[in-house]
Amino acid sequence: MRCRLYGIAESSAGHDKGRLYAVTDVSDGIVFLADGRRRKLSAPKKKNAKHVIFLPDGEFRAVSGKTGDGMTDAALRRMLAAARERRKYADNDQGGT
Repeated sequence: MRCRLYGIAESSAGHDKGRLYAVTDVSDGIVFLADGRRRKLSAPKKKNAKHVIFLPDGEFRAVSGKTGDGMTDAALRRMLAAARERRKYADNDQGGT
């Protein structure tokens, strides 16, 4: 899946497995990730792109209010919190009768 700047990605390997991040930069198979709390926009985490799952663009558009230069750590935390809630709701919504 293709990566999008400030798109949402989930770590699939390492001690942070399962954590959601926003992609802040991509360079030669390396992605830079921030979550606004542990990893601020000013000091993103460097991670191999093979160890990251990029979430669909539809999820990004549903939770993102700001992108680009207007992004702050607080806005990033809100965006990721909304994405976590949507994923939790989707996981619990099994359908049926």
